[in-house]
Amino acid sequence: MSIIEARKASFSYGELKVLENIDLKVEEGEIFCLFGPNGCGKTTFIQCLLGILKTSSGTIRLRGRDIRGMKTAEIARELAYIPQVHEKPFPYKVMDVVLMGRVSYTGLFSLPKKEDRKTAEEALKRVGMLAFKDKPYTQLSGGETQLVMVARALAQQTPVLVMDEPTAHLDFRNELVFLETIVRLVKDTKITVVMATHFPNHAFYFENSNIASRVALMNERMFYAQGSPDDVLTERNMYDIFRIKSKLISHKWEEGSLKQILPIKTYV
Repeated sequence: MSIIEARKASFSYGELKVLENIDLKVEEGEIFCLFGPNGCGKTTFIQCLLGILKTSSGTIRLRGRDIRGMKTAEIARELAYIPQVHEKPFPYKVMDVVLMGRVSYTGLFSLPKKEDRKTAEEALKRVGMLAFKDKPYTQLSGGETQLVMVARALAQQTPVLVMDEPTAHLDFRNELVFLETIVRLVKDTKITVVMATHFPNHAFYFENSNIASRVALMNERMFYAQGSPDDVLTERNMYDIFRIKSKLISHKWEEGSLKQILPIKTYV
């Protein structure tokens, strides 16, 4: 049984259709990338997956259960979420932020126990941020903040990690650090990842890292294509969806092969 399955899932804001007849299956231990232009419905689908929005028709099932029938705390024990942008309203210590991932187990107003702190420390260690545990959260860089968000998600101890454009505001190095961390986590823990992104080469990066990965190319409320990065991220599909000329390149080096799709020019 797939860990996530959507069947004819649709969503509308009144008369405005945002998602229409979405079908997908996400298997345990794989990385599933949602890729497409601005406004195609990636974030809306993620919000439906998290139970924030309710589908107007069709179903989204998590381990066989319809998400619409699950309580928030139940979903939080199955799905951990990393947003694109995280506000820092108060200078909490990094450890306190990661402990927020334990709320679905401890309750909103309960103090964390020794076991919760141990879980939080282990999560910080996994992402290489344990040395920052007593640092004020507001003093972190963008890359460090996203790694703490990963640690908070890991502290939830969920089988699925959901991310909405998590590298959108990272620099060249920190983007790669983040992707390397996700690959290491998937290999070490078999966690499942659903990731919305504007960068098609993220899917190729995961494939190049020998991770089971698939991608859904979205366009105007629907999936235009779905499958392996090789099958979906083609020069023809980039033209059809983005009206751009692109070039798919492949390079072999001492650690394996590398694939990238490069944008060349736009068409009106």
